[in-house]
Amino acid sequence: MDISVVIVSWNVKEKLRENLRALYRSQGEFSFEVFVVDNNSHDGSVEMVRQEFSQVRLIANKDNFGFARACNQGVRESLGDFILLLNPDMKVFPDTLFSMFTFMKAKEAATVAGCHLVDDKGQTIPQVRRFPRLADQLAIILKLPHLFPRIVKKYLCSNFDYSRAQLVDSIRGSFFMISKKNYSQINSGKLPLLDERYFVWLEEVDFCRSVQAFGGEVWYNPRAKCEDYVGASFDQIKRGQTQLYFRSSMLKYFWKWRPAYEYFILWSCWLPIYIIAKLLCLKKSR
Repeated sequence: MDISVVIVSWNVKEKLRENLRALYRSQGEFSFEVFVVDNNSHDGSVEMVRQEFSQVRLIANKDNFGFARACNQGVRESLGDFILLLNPDMKVFPDTLFSMFTFMKAKEAATVAGCHLVDDKGQTIPQVRRFPRLADQLAIILKLPHLFPRIVKKYLCSNFDYSRAQLVDSIRGSFFMISKKNYSQINSGKLPLLDERYFVWLEEVDFCRSVQAFGGEVWYNPRAKCEDYVGASFDQIKRGQTQLYFRSSMLKYFWKWRPAYEYFILWSCWLPIYIIAKLLCLKKSR
């Protein structure tokens, strides 16, 4: 098996159907399998996959396990030399998978790679980021980019040239291809698994950080394109809850990768926002 595609789904039946149809229109000389790991959807997603895509390997969870844990469920059963973590609100083109497959084989040191993400009008969606640091994350917490956009210009790689292949810090987790062989080599033979302490957000950044810590490479490939509908699942999460998820992931990342004092600075800055978000969630649950 060349590629194992792992899709984590949560209440996005129509987007998931479109995603799977596009996948099975893929062209090129390679083999692939598809896993759909459903995080307890209530919109008929599981039934749709069973009825319309019998070739899909379906894992139907009885609860929402979050993105990282659900991805790992599919990864553990995968047979492919390469693993593609693909969001359900994505639409590959007929040559997308083959283009990524040939790119990864040509870049023998590539452990992770992303492709050129575009919207429904064909416009580039910026996705390359530098690893989070205290200054840029403080700016985000305090909403300073709304007043001073240039303050996060370096973090967002605003001048990145999306027309050429490059080594990068991290790429968007919506289209995230992993070389199982390369990651196993640099990580003492372990399977390429995401850190399950992240429920959602920053798990792909954490993975890229681990790859580079072990001496692996993260690449951006402009030749392969994929249409990204950007956050169909996230749009269903209440505003207060998204803040809680984002806060949790940011603090976990800094506790793992940055000096302890940076973690405590961020924790103290998050505290009033955390309290407000908790109150909003309690109010909406009544």
